[in-house]
Amino acid sequence: MTPLPSAEPTATPLLSVTGLKTYFHTFAGVVKAVDGVSFDLALGEILGLVGESGGGKSMIGFSIMGLIDPPGRIEAGEIRFEGQDLLRLDEARMRGVRGKRIAMIFQDPMTALNPLYTVGNQLEEMLRLHTDMPAGQRRARCVEMLRDVGIPQPEERLDSYPHQFSGGMRQRVVIAIAMIAGPRLLIADEPTTALDVTIQAQLLRLMKRQVEQTRASLILITHDLAAVSQMADKVVVLYCGRIVERGPTARLIRRPAHHYTRGLLDSIPHDDRSRRRLHQIPGSVPNIRALPPGCAFAPRCSAAQPLCREVEPVLAEFAPGHAAACHFPLEAKL
Repeated sequence: MTPLPSAEPTATPLLSVTGLKTYFHTFAGVVKAVDGVSFDLALGEILGLVGESGGGKSMIGFSIMGLIDPPGRIEAGEIRFEGQDLLRLDEARMRGVRGKRIAMIFQDPMTALNPLYTVGNQLEEMLRLHTDMPAGQRRARCVEMLRDVGIPQPEERLDSYPHQFSGGMRQRVVIAIAMIAGPRLLIADEPTTALDVTIQAQLLRLMKRQVEQTRASLILITHDLAAVSQMADKVVVLYCGRIVERGPTARLIRRPAHHYTRGLLDSIPHDDRSRRRLHQIPGSVPNIRALPPGCAFAPRCSAAQPLCREVEPVLAEFAPGHAAACHFPLEAKL
C-alpha cells in the first residue's frame, strides 16, 4: 500500500482542506476534535462526511465556516475555498464569505431560527446583507424561495413566526435561508435529525435538487450511510477526528476497505426479507482526550492484531480515489 499525499488531487477543487487540526484546550486535557483531515471538493459535487457522534464531522463544518470559539482553535492546516485560504481571513472578511459564498444548515431549526422575527424577516435579512437586490424585489424573491422548498401558501407564510411551523417545515425554512443568497458551497449538518423518515427523504431530495439547479457543492454531515449512498458522489468516513476511509460512493458502499465502514454498513436495515439480526459494532467510541495507541478503532475491531494496537495506520490507496487507514484492510490493493 502506498501512503497518500496530504490531499487527494482533483482538477479544479472548489474547496481543498489540507491537514486540518482543530483542537480544544480544556482543563482536562487537549481534545483533538479534528486531527489532520484532508479532502477536496469539486464544483457541483456532493460529499458525505460520515461517522458516529464525536467523530469530528460537525467540527469540520464549523472550521470551514470560521465558527470555532475558545477554548477551541485551529492549530494547523489550510482551508482553501476558490483558491483563497480562509484561515488567513480576519473576522470582517469572513463575514463576507458566510452566507454569500458558503452557507450552513444547522442541526436544530428551532435554535437556528430567531423566534422573535418572522420567517420573511429572516429570509430578507440574508438578501439585504449579501446581495444588491432592491427592497422591492426582496419579498418576491423570498416568496419564490419558500415555494421552491415546498412551503404551501408562501405569500402568507412569510409573515408567520417559526413556532407556527412544524419541524419539517422549519427545516425547509432553514434550507431556504441558507440557499437564498446563492452560495457556492452548502454545508448541511445533520439536516434531518429528529424528523420522520418521509420528511427526511423529502428534504434530502430537496437539497440535492437545489444543489443541481444552482450548480453549487454540498457537504452532507450525517451518521446515516444509507442517506449518503443516495446523495453523495464521494464519502469521507471519520473516526475520533481522523479519516479512516474515503472514496467514490458507489465503490466505498460496495467494497469497503475499513472494518469500521463495514460495521456501519452492516448496521443498516436491508429489504432482503432475510430478517437477519442487524450487526452492532461492539464497545463504544473511546475518550477522544485519551485515545489508545495505534489505531483508535482497534479496541472495537474483530480483526485487530498486535500491530494495530501499537502503530497508527496511514491512509493508503487501494484504487483510484479510494483509500483507507488500516493495517489489515478488507481487500487487497488492486
